[in-house]
Amino acid sequence: MNKKKHEISDELLEQLLAMVEDPKELLGSEGLLRQLTARLVEKSLEAELGEHLGYEKGGSRLGENARNGSSSKTLLTGVGKVEVQIPRDREGSFEPQLVPKHQRRVEGFDERILALYGRGMSVREIQDYFKEAYGAEVSPTLISKVTDCVVADIDAWRSRRLDPIYPIVYLDGLVVKIRTDGTVQNRTVYVALGVNMAGVKEVLGLWIAGAEGAKFWLHVVTELRNRGVEDILIACVDGLKGFPEAIGAVYPATIVQLCIVHMIRNSLRTVAWNSRKALARDLKPIYVAATDSEALVALERFDAQWGAQYPSITKSWRSNWESVIPFFSFGPDIRRAIYTTNSIEALNSQLRKAVKPRGHFPSEEAALKVLYLALHHASRRWTSPIKDWPLALQQLAIYFPGRVNL
Repeated sequence: MNKKKHEISDELLEQLLAMVEDPKELLGSEGLLRQLTARLVEKSLEAELGEHLGYEKGGSRLGENARNGSSSKTLLTGVGKVEVQIPRDREGSFEPQLVPKHQRRVEGFDERILALYGRGMSVREIQDYFKEAYGAEVSPTLISKVTDCVVADIDAWRSRRLDPIYPIVYLDGLVVKIRTDGTVQNRTVYVALGVNMAGVKEVLGLWIAGAEGAKFWLHVVTELRNRGVEDILIACVDGLKGFPEAIGAVYPATIVQLCIVHMIRNSLRTVAWNSRKALARDLKPIYVAATDSEALVALERFDAQWGAQYPSITKSWRSNWESVIPFFSFGPDIRRAIYTTNSIEALNSQLRKAVKPRGHFPSEEAALKVLYLALHHASRRWTSPIKDWPLALQQLAIYFPGRVNL
């Protein structure tokens, strides 16, 4: 096993721990950890000043400029508040890099605030967290200032250039409550999750809409086009209101596939608990059928069994049939790539966890900040292609000749 960078020896740890008689002396407000942090910062600043002046402390001065004492500063760090002495020079030309002038937070502190905010914690809850964990008083103004810095990142992220082709794009939404014109209203947040040519998932965009429809979807797909997406092979959506018309106007060759998992979930939504298991079992032959004709036979069989009790289920499958059947024309590897909704479901789960504690948001911008941070946190795990992607891509090249270059 490789040795960790800057690994601390057991001997040094034993020397430090020998100074501690009570656990509180290690992690408390005046504990060893905070003292070590302060001393490390001060030693680093002394080294910086030595490099600036051209001689180390206690050495021979090389020019007119020289050390000129120090000033006290309270820093907010990952281990809480620490008091450090900032060395000064006579000419006032020293600009510390570790702790720049006027900065009272060290690297990592802002990131911790953003991580907590992205998990749905309110400003008050973040304040309480830092107070309880580190004994640090963090003002609402500071938290707002840190989170407001995300707005520029969101704008850049939402306007970044995208790849020319995405074999599969999932479009899904969740409802959030946002205060608008003095009242709290339900708004839908739509997320576009693409699978790129390498088979790696990537969030393409984030939109907030009052109502779904052709005009809204046209805005979404036009934006994707303007940001560099020249082709989408398969678009998987959870609803169809206005979507086929909109995507057909911008990407006429794209196949629209209604999300099978959403169809199943919608089918089970109104079913009594004591009937769900049996109904789900009888529903399965429809979406695992080898061909669309076989699936239609399974649908007829399901209708004969459950149609009288739950007529809306069969009606839903029939009315959406044209957007369900593209699925059956693909081989098992492509089906698996389309059907595997772990990615979009896991993503939605992360977003719901971040949204739920808030109840409602005071503005769209506040909602976007939380959702963006939650997306950023979730996407850090997406480093590997989805399962069996090379096989799926080879088959996509055959199904879509001239549109996939291997």
